[in-house]
Amino acid sequence: MTVSGPTPSIGNDTSPALPFFSTGPTGHRKRMRERVVAKGAGGLADYELLEMLLYFGFPRGDTKPRAKALINRFTTFAGVLEASDSALREEGLETDALAALRLVTHAARRMGEADRLERPSLGNWEELLAYFDTALAGAVPGQLRALFLDNRNRLLGDEAIESVSEVRDAVAETRLIFTRALELHATALILIRPCPDGQKPEAVIHGDEALANELQRAGKLLAITVHDVFALRGGQWASLKQMGRLKG
Repeated sequence: MTVSGPTPSIGNDTSPALPFFSTGPTGHRKRMRERVVAKGAGGLADYELLEMLLYFGFPRGDTKPRAKALINRFTTFAGVLEASDSALREEGLETDALAALRLVTHAARRMGEADRLERPSLGNWEELLAYFDTALAGAVPGQLRALFLDNRNRLLGDEAIESVSEVRDAVAETRLIFTRALELHATALILIRPCPDGQKPEAVIHGDEALANELQRAGKLLAITVHDVFALRGGQWASLKQMGRLKG
């Protein structure tokens, strides 16, 4: 009787036996890579992300159980990254796997440092006044500027607000400012108007009261806070909030 089908390779097969054949480049690992390429890494669970990082330290084999065991011991993905080398070695990680985890930690730290430099915090008077002294040194006198902030009072944008017409229109300016705030996902605003030559901040600031009131009214509807409105000239400044003309 003739048996159809593939003939098994016997005797002359010199390829090495893999302990976890299904997790090699044609198995689970390949599917994980294809998933990341197709949909991005954002949809990975913590243990899956850790599992893929461990590929660098474990060229073969199923790293999923090891990833889950690490998270069980150190509670979270971040806890694994923050664990000491000695504690990770107790879990079977060696030099290559440790190096992969440390690269992630250092990359996150660098990103955080860059974020702090590019998005300064303006959450208190000292930080705000220091920003005025440096970033606004070349601001155009009389031109309104808006500082757009996130929910931690970090700067998202410092932009000039162009007049919509020669006549001041608080409603139109408010629409322009909040359109930009929503684009930047800002949750708070600070307005600044450098004083034209020969004018004092106390006199200039009154011209922005109508705009400030309209901003506050609309801001409540959009969940965007108006922290303050300033007029500046050199080292002198005036604030509507300090003058009691900006509530909230």
